Amino acid sequence: MCDTCGCGSNNKVTIRKPDENKHSHLLIHDHNHTHEHDHDHHHHEKRVIDIEQDALYQNNLLAERNRGFLEARNIKAYNLVSSPGSGKTTLLERTIIMLDNKEKIFVIEGDQQTMNDANRIKETGAPVIQVNTGNGCHLDAHMVNHAIKDLEVTDNSILFIENVGNLICPALFDLGETRRIVIISVTEGEDKPLKYPNMFHSSHLCIINKIDLLPYVDFDVSKAKKYALQINHHLEFIEASAKTGEGLDKWINWLKQK
Repeated sequence: MCDTCGCGSNNKVTIRKPDENKHSHLLIHDHNHTHEHDHDHHHHEKRVIDIEQDALYQNNLLAERNRGFLEARNIKAYNLVSSPGSGKTTLLERTIIMLDNKEKIFVIEGDQQTMNDANRIKETGAPVIQVNTGNGCHLDAHMVNHAIKDLEVTDNSILFIENVGNLICPALFDLGETRRIVIISVTEGEDKPLKYPNMFHSSHLCIINKIDLLPYVDFDVSKAKKYALQINHHLEFIEASAKTGEGLDKWINWLKQK
């Protein structure tokens, strides 16, 4: 994981708000890195496992701190995860508009580079902060902890965390969120749950997005649900189109119920 995806290398993470020159940097160091380079295969394999275990252990400790902070302040945090291009940002834009200031909403945007998504969310009026992960392919509890402080999330609010587009690494990293929501689009294969079981196993809700395209693509909704339920029989589903708005009332009701 960390030894192969770039997350554990000396990686600079940037946290900044739209249209602000001021930003902060986090330097993520390789966990337990030594400068002894043993080329024995078994030694290298053991070191990779140790690094992964240490990274997840430290992350989980801070995630519990995040969770305690959020619960104490009655902040509902939703971690939105998906592969790239599933429509997370469009869904988030429509969600904020539909809630129409009925809730205090804050947004953390995660991407490797650019402020594009944060700038889009800023147009909705919601306070937003961008976390650029550099070489990293996911947000972690440490990044979210700093982002929450910089964003100054207030009590009795909703915090949406749009994770980096990736169905692998984000599944392993607890951020301290209240619920994890996986989004798949009908332009992807219905076998996504079988290919990426960790993500679907750790999620509470699956939004099947872009259903307006169903007449034009080869996607079997019933199969997608069947495969997902094989992985996680507690998983809930909402079929929606972030573009047309179809099904989004069910999503808003789900949020209100939670």
